[in-house]
Amino acid sequence: MAVVMSDNHASRRLKTLPSSPALSLTLAGVFENAGPMDVEADTTGRRDDSCSDNSEPAGSRSAEDLGVDPDDEDEDKLQGNTKKRKNRHTSEQIREMEMLFKESPHPDEKQRQQLSEKLGLSCKQIKFWFQNRRTQIKAIHERHENALLKGEMEKLREENQAMREMISKSSCPKGCCSASTNSLDPVFNTSDQQQQQLVTEIARLKAEVERLRTALDKYAPAETENSKEEGGIERGRNLEKSKSILGLEKGRVMLIGKRAIEEVVKMGDSEEPLWVRSVETGRELLNYDVYRKELAVGNERGKREVEASRETGVVFADLHRLVQSFMDVVQWKEMFPSMISKASTMEVVFNGDGNNRDGAVQLMFAELQMLTPTIPPREIFFVRSCKQLSPGKWVVADVSIDKVGDHLDSSSASRCRKRPSGCIIQDTSDGHCKVTWVEHWECHKIIGLHTIYRTIVNSGLIFGATHWMSTLQMHCEWQVFFMATNVPMKDSTGITTVGGRKSVLRLAQRMTSSIYQAIGASSSHTWTKVQSKIGETIRIASRKNLKNPHEPTGLILCAVASVWLPVSPKILFEFLIDEARRPEWDVMLSGGQVEMLANFAKGQNRGNAVTIQAIKSDESNKWILQDSLTNEYESTVVYAEVDMNSMKSVMAGFDSGNITTLPTGFSILPDGHPTRPLVISSSKEERETGGSLLTVASQILVSPSPTAETTSQSVEYVNNIISHTLENIKASLQGEDD
Repeated sequence: MAVVMSDNHASRRLKTLPSSPALSLTLAGVFENAGPMDVEADTTGRRDDSCSDNSEPAGSRSAEDLGVDPDDEDEDKLQGNTKKRKNRHTSEQIREMEMLFKESPHPDEKQRQQLSEKLGLSCKQIKFWFQNRRTQIKAIHERHENALLKGEMEKLREENQAMREMISKSSCPKGCCSASTNSLDPVFNTSDQQQQQLVTEIARLKAEVERLRTALDKYAPAETENSKEEGGIERGRNLEKSKSILGLEKGRVMLIGKRAIEEVVKMGDSEEPLWVRSVETGRELLNYDVYRKELAVGNERGKREVEASRETGVVFADLHRLVQSFMDVVQWKEMFPSMISKASTMEVVFNGDGNNRDGAVQLMFAELQMLTPTIPPREIFFVRSCKQLSPGKWVVADVSIDKVGDHLDSSSASRCRKRPSGCIIQDTSDGHCKVTWVEHWECHKIIGLHTIYRTIVNSGLIFGATHWMSTLQMHCEWQVFFMATNVPMKDSTGITTVGGRKSVLRLAQRMTSSIYQAIGASSSHTWTKVQSKIGETIRIASRKNLKNPHEPTGLILCAVASVWLPVSPKILFEFLIDEARRPEWDVMLSGGQVEMLANFAKGQNRGNAVTIQAIKSDESNKWILQDSLTNEYESTVVYAEVDMNSMKSVMAGFDSGNITTLPTGFSILPDGHPTRPLVISSSKEERETGGSLLTVASQILVSPSPTAETTSQSVEYVNNIISHTLENIKASLQGEDD
């Protein structure tokens, strides 16, 4: 729900709360070899008994950042002490603090107190050491990201320049390509440019490359058989000139991709004894002993936990278009917006034979998330390859690689490794495809995992085959309904045009993708813990929007809380999408009522829909746009207030790009406990038991000024929203599951 919190009024000014830079737990292992960071110790002999975690500034390094007590430093100056104290921590002390840092970069008061007593250090010294360690890791991580971005940009610049030269030499009509040959290279200062500017520049260069390719195809002279052969020889020579990619031999990368395909095909086509179906959960389980024997795999997992799953389903999709979507990183991310927070193609090793991408191999990076800031994401560098097995059957396979370049070790960049995984896609000749999905991970156990998430994380459901398959089916179904012209609509406002329906669906999709990016535990977010009014932990993060036209400009605050509820996910989802029961939980309605104006179906399940609801008030000119999604694994409800007049223009078919939203959202997951039927029945409805994991996310605009800072007033406001929303939901659903 977008709410503007302005600090202009004198009576509402409060002290600014400094932001606290946090870092994802996944980064704790990236720089394992970066070396410990020694800090100066407090040698005054005084112990600071306070172990409270004060917010740390994200700016310059003060005396506190160096591990020195500022009060003691002032006393030394007054006493004329000129000798600088440089008592460094012992190796044992650093080793103990490093071990705790890997488990929890932000130790709580109890953990710091225990470490203080064990190491003989003050709580303040321990707090400063952890602050310095987080700052060090964050700085190194940013340098690596910038290096990757600059490398990609240089590559695109070279390709851009080469295409301009090819166009200038081709038989192009005079003046046709003048616009394409103009120099567009900006002045680039590597020391001053920010990461966002690098990303923007790369996107611009990619767009320019595509435009030049189009112009080249249009104006280049026709190729003869000889010229095609010469072009193939030239491409082969260019391939020989660049045998290594990011420190890896191309031949080795191709071999890794080939072996991954063979293993995925073997695991996808095999039955018992390789796969055994669980009587209790109904899911297929990998017999690891048989797996090692049949695929000649050594016991390489060490202390890692194995997650293996397989799922088969049917999707509404064209075979070749679906394969192309997996090999295009932008389309792949759009297929799984709730699961992929970041993705990029680092290098195309081989683009495939012909136009069908047969044999294509590429190096990729992905950050996979769960819709909660509580669970750290999985960062992986992997090889993706695809192969045509028969005229109507393809396989797409992924496998992690242990080394990328000379300075970045992917095995330490993530707690997880992806063993050969992927999907086998088979055309069924009726507009559908049969997909067999295999997912195989080796992951270190998460230390300090919150109680409510232990079962679902340990079960491997979060990134299991069922989750990927369910999300893919929902996305493909959305595309079918989006393009359909004969979908019935329960519509009381007279919206019958296809253009109006598509505009509304696009706006809802964009709104939901925004909440997906806002509430995950991505390394780009900095979360701070705050206690809610009802005892739950709320995580708060802020960001400044300067360029995104789909969100209001200024400082935006996002608050997220996750709780367990003793009701099934289906009951909870039905409760949240019922407009008649909305006043029971929506605190922004203040007890008012809503009226359903339009319902746009986007799937066969009636829960997959976009609705427009009007607030019953003579003074209100706001409507509520709501997007709801549900599948076998998870459900999502996202909504935002929109201006009535602007929404009417979208419903008439106009572009929705000028509408800004700050959506509020709910993510619903099963708690992971096995569902046991209460009675013997084949009906799925009677088997649904267990609790739900509910994540609530709310966003507000703190100030339209980009230089504003988060205030205690805005934190208190969003705290009230989250607390009262959860309190209302719990009260309304009490006894509902019975």
